[in-house]
Amino acid sequence: MTDIQIAQKVKAKHIREVAKKLQITEDQLEYYGNEKAKLPLSLIDEEKVDQSNLILVTAITPTPAGEGKTTNVIGLSDGLNLIGEKSVVVIREPSLGPVFGMKGGAAGGGWSQVIPMVDINLHFTGDFHAIAMANNLLAALIDNNLQSKTKNLGIDPRTVIWKRCMDMNDRALRNIVSGLSGKTGGIPRETGFNITAASEIMAILCLCTNLEDLQEMCGNIYIGDTFEGRAVYARELNSSGAIAVLLKDAIKPNLVQTLEGNPAIIHGGPFANIAQGTNSIIATKMGMSLGDYVITEAGFAADLGAEKFLNIKCRKGGLSPKAVVVVATIRALKYHGGKSLDSLTEEDVDALKKGMPNLEKHIESIQSFGLPVVVSVNAFTSDTDAEKEFIYAHCEKLGVAVAISNGWAEGGKGCVELAEKVVLAAESCNAKFTPTYNLEDLPLNKIEKICKTIYGAKGVVLSDKAKNQLRRFEGLGFGNLPICMAKTQKSLSDNEKLLGRPENFEIHIREFEIAAGAGFIIPIAGNMLRMPGLPATPSSEHIKMEADGSIVGLF
Repeated sequence: MTDIQIAQKVKAKHIREVAKKLQITEDQLEYYGNEKAKLPLSLIDEEKVDQSNLILVTAITPTPAGEGKTTNVIGLSDGLNLIGEKSVVVIREPSLGPVFGMKGGAAGGGWSQVIPMVDINLHFTGDFHAIAMANNLLAALIDNNLQSKTKNLGIDPRTVIWKRCMDMNDRALRNIVSGLSGKTGGIPRETGFNITAASEIMAILCLCTNLEDLQEMCGNIYIGDTFEGRAVYARELNSSGAIAVLLKDAIKPNLVQTLEGNPAIIHGGPFANIAQGTNSIIATKMGMSLGDYVITEAGFAADLGAEKFLNIKCRKGGLSPKAVVVVATIRALKYHGGKSLDSLTEEDVDALKKGMPNLEKHIESIQSFGLPVVVSVNAFTSDTDAEKEFIYAHCEKLGVAVAISNGWAEGGKGCVELAEKVVLAAESCNAKFTPTYNLEDLPLNKIEKICKTIYGAKGVVLSDKAKNQLRRFEGLGFGNLPICMAKTQKSLSDNEKLLGRPENFEIHIREFEIAAGAGFIIPIAGNMLRMPGLPATPSSEHIKMEADGSIVGLF
C-alpha cells in the first residue's frame, strides 16, 4: 500500500480529543476543520520547557530518495507513548516545491505518518502563503520607495538584495528584471525569487520567540544601500508592523495527530541546505510545555540540519537536546560504499563496511557537541540478517547505542526498542551542549570551525566577491552573528559527487548573503541556489484527483 492508502484506512480522531491528551481545553483551540487546529502562544510555559526532554533526530548523508527521518521521528514518538512516556512530535511543514517536484510528500510514511497527510502536504493552514505575502509586501514597499518622489530613501536599486518568493520550484524565476513597463512600471532592476522555505521571513518566523520579537526582527531586515553607501533596513519603510500583522495567525503552531492518535505539532518549514532547516522555536517550546518528551527533526544530515539546530536555533531559544538520534539505512551506507543506486537491494556486507565512515563522521559531529547519540537503522524489506548484524556489531565497537526502526511497517510498535534506548540516552545526559564556535569569533573563524569540525574539511577558500561581501557585513556590525551554511545535502563536502567520508577537501565559498532580521550570515558554498528547479519528471505528473475528490499519487 502507498502512504496515502494507509492514511485513508485510519479514522482520525477529532482534534479536540488529541488536544485532551495534552490537557488543552476546547476553548484554547482555533479550529481548521475537525482534524487541524492552531494553538495559542499562551500555552508556552518556560518552567515546563526546562523539565522536558528534547530529542533531536538527524541522519547520515542521504541518497536522493531520503532515508526516512520524518518516519523515524513519528514512529519514535508513538513508541515512547507505548512505553508510557508522554511524547509529542514537533516537525516542519512541507513545502509545495518538493511535494510537486521530487519527494511527493513529507508527512512521514507507512504506519508512521501525521494526518491529515493530504492537507499537511498541500495548503495546510495557510502558513506558507502568509509568509510569502509578508515577504512580497516588503518587496512591493521597496519598489514603491524607489520611484517615490516624496518619501524616497535614496536606495540604490543596484544594491537591493531583497527578493520576492513563492512556494514552488521554478528555476525561471531565479534571476529576472522587474519594472519593464515604462514610467508606470516602476524602476527597472535585476532581481529574482527565492522559494518560500528559503526566505528570510520564514527564518524569522521560526526563530522569533513572541509577537514583539517577530516585529522587531522584521524591522531589522537589511534591504540594501543608499547611493551614499548607507545601509537601509526594513524599519525605515515603516513596514515591520504590516509584515507582522500578515503573520499574526502563521506564528501560531498547528496541532494534528499521528496515525496512532498521538499529538503532533507542525510549524514552519525552512530547508536545511539553504536555511536553518528546523521547525520554530515557538513550536518546540510549546511541545516541551505540553509533553515529557519532544521528538523533533532537523533537515538532511547532521552536517546541515543538526549543526544549525544546535548552533543557531538552540542558541537563540535557550534550548539543549538530551539526546540525538542519527537515522541510517543499510541501503544508503552501501551507496556510500560505492554501490550503485539500482543495486542497493542486493546484499553486500563489503559495500556496507566501506560506507560506514559516513555514519562514523556524523556520530563524531554530534559527539563534538557533547551529546549522547543513538543510531536508528530505518528498516527496509531488502535488508538482510547479515547486514543488520554487521551494523549492530560496528556500532557496538564505536560504543554507540543502535536500534532497528520498523516504524514504516509497524508504527510505534516497531520503534519500542529505539524508544527505550533513547530514554536511557536522555537520562545519561547531565550537561547542555557545547557550540561549535563562539559568537565573538570572527566570521571566517566560525566558518572554518564548522567546515573542519562538522564536515571534516582541511580548509575554507573564499572567492574575491565573498571576501568583499564579508568585509562589508563585518563593517555593518554583523560579525557576531551565527553562521547558516548553504551547502549541498548530497555530500559532507561542497561537491555532491564526493560520497562517503571525503578527506583533504576544501569548502569554497562563492558568495555571502546576510539575514540581519533572522540574525545570521549565509555563506553559499559551491553551486547552491535558493530557488530550486523541477526534475525532468516531477512528482506532479503522478498526482491526480478522482471524481469523488480523493487524491492519488501524493506519497
